[in-house]
Amino acid sequence: MKKNSLLLMALCTVLIGFSQDVAIIPQPVSLEKRNGTFELNGQSRIEIPTGDAAVRRVADMLAAQLRKATGYAIPVQNAGPAGDARKNTIRLLLNKKEAADLGAEGYRLEAGPGVVVLSANKPAGLFYGVQTLLQLLPKEIESKTSVKKTNWVVPAVMITDQPRFGWRGLMFDVSRHFFTKEQVKQFIDEMVKYKYNLLHWHLTDDQGWRVEIKSLPRLTEVGAWRVDKTGTFGQFSPPTADEPRTYGGFYTQADIKEIVQYASDRFVNILPEIDVPGHSLAAVASYPDLSCTPGTYHVNSGEKFMQWGEGTFSALVDNTLCPANEKVYEFLDKVFTEVAQLFPFGYIHMGGDECAKNFWEKSDQIKTLMQKENLKDMHEVQSYFVKRVEKIIESKGKKLIGWDEILEGGLAPNAAVMSWRGIKGGIEAVKQGHEVVMSPNSSVYIDLMQGDPSIEPPVYSTVRLKSSYQFEPVPDGVDGKFVKGGQANLWTEQIYNMRHAQYMTWPRAMAVAECVWSPKNKKDWNNFIGRVEKHFERFDVAEIKYAPSMYDPIVKVSKAEDGQIKVDLGTEVEGLDIYYSFDNSFPDRFYPRYTQALIPPKDAVNLKLITYRGKQPIGRAMTIPVSELQRRAGKK
Repeated sequence: MKKNSLLLMALCTVLIGFSQDVAIIPQPVSLEKRNGTFELNGQSRIEIPTGDAAVRRVADMLAAQLRKATGYAIPVQNAGPAGDARKNTIRLLLNKKEAADLGAEGYRLEAGPGVVVLSANKPAGLFYGVQTLLQLLPKEIESKTSVKKTNWVVPAVMITDQPRFGWRGLMFDVSRHFFTKEQVKQFIDEMVKYKYNLLHWHLTDDQGWRVEIKSLPRLTEVGAWRVDKTGTFGQFSPPTADEPRTYGGFYTQADIKEIVQYASDRFVNILPEIDVPGHSLAAVASYPDLSCTPGTYHVNSGEKFMQWGEGTFSALVDNTLCPANEKVYEFLDKVFTEVAQLFPFGYIHMGGDECAKNFWEKSDQIKTLMQKENLKDMHEVQSYFVKRVEKIIESKGKKLIGWDEILEGGLAPNAAVMSWRGIKGGIEAVKQGHEVVMSPNSSVYIDLMQGDPSIEPPVYSTVRLKSSYQFEPVPDGVDGKFVKGGQANLWTEQIYNMRHAQYMTWPRAMAVAECVWSPKNKKDWNNFIGRVEKHFERFDVAEIKYAPSMYDPIVKVSKAEDGQIKVDLGTEVEGLDIYYSFDNSFPDRFYPRYTQALIPPKDAVNLKLITYRGKQPIGRAMTIPVSELQRRAGKK
């Protein structure tokens, strides 16, 4: 009986290994499932080569997470003599002879009974291999406190992996709403789990200047603060003179050095963005003589100050630096001198986007500059500015990168372009032989809505998860050697806190991570969704917020032939049923199931919707007034 019991226990262990899903994001280059498992227990340890501080740091980070969740001691030890293969060990190794198929960030992970061997050419590869190893462990490994669990097993696998692109970025806007030093670190911790290696830090805008410049103290004394407003950004009442400017904050240079080091320890570069010449109201409020338009300025608090039209825009308040004012270039020289000293990364982002030129058109200074420099139009005026900024940035030993508007009027000689208005700007920059980072708003702007406006926090447009997953950084016919990679952008006009930042980031940043890490031929939408659902479970354990929008119905409205409106419904995720009602009650799976286009009854007031998977509700309850459906159809 005892032998039978032992045999049964062994069989159960094997079955646990086979039944545990392998759900890695981003998808590795090569993954081979094998028989058996590695079991983490109270006697497990991590072994590292002697004397490498970076490897030790990676091992300590792994050990800290394992200890936190399991309660096991998990010591980090130097490896024994060659050939001393101790069992119950996670072994981190740097290759003595570099493996050509791994590069600087790749890794090889072999897990089996008794041992996990993680090898790489560089410590960065080991770090990314650790992220994969953590994803192979049960979801409870994400816990911030000790979890009592019988089995902490890793399925036996052989993984060989390296990134498709070297530039794998997430942009975090801390100007529209300020996020603390600890929250920025938290953002870094969350992004590295999905092998992102670049934080694009949007530090200045109309709503706040967030980086201490010691030679220009008013930038943070004045420019970092505004009136506190809550509601819908862009629609706030204009602040009165007596309302206190108490909302905001900034990072001291000591804060920034600390965050840069924190990121570096996790193999993340930080790209600072100083957004000029537009988006500069915080700077102009601090130093009004930087403007072409004399006046008194204040930091924007979310009240309307731009007029947006179909493909056009203008400013109600001049929020630009003046290209014709030599004081502007003296100012920028001071700014970029200090920024360059704070950030080791080789690029500085100068913004360059959405620069309203209607005040420039009225400026005598600008007219004089145009005559002197033989500039034909306002695009060439901005190009003149960009070229001068490039010289300043290059004088600090850095390379300029900017949004694709810097192409207009002629691109600066050595500038790199970040293409956000679709991919057209990136294609044009490549044709001119310039480096490009693809970041099109049609697929990677993760500040936009993820589902139907009836249930999402309102923003002007929508980017669904599937659109993010369809992101391709190298368009057909483009020379890929100029495309450094891609990134997702989190603008924060409508994001007031870290929980909502998480909601907007995940799972769409998982999709973008796979687009910039995994081989193009490895992408599979349905397979990806299955893995995302497993990662939702991990986020639940980690207490990270995410959007369940992929489960909600897609609602398309059009006019029917008889003048009524027609409602077509669909889902991003396969295998879901949609149930609906027009009678103001809440539908469940016993209500009508959607099978064909709906025509709202004559006197119906609301369409209510919910999705089910089998017998379980999975989407959120949605209510859309029929009047809203009529508006979407263009019916008056």
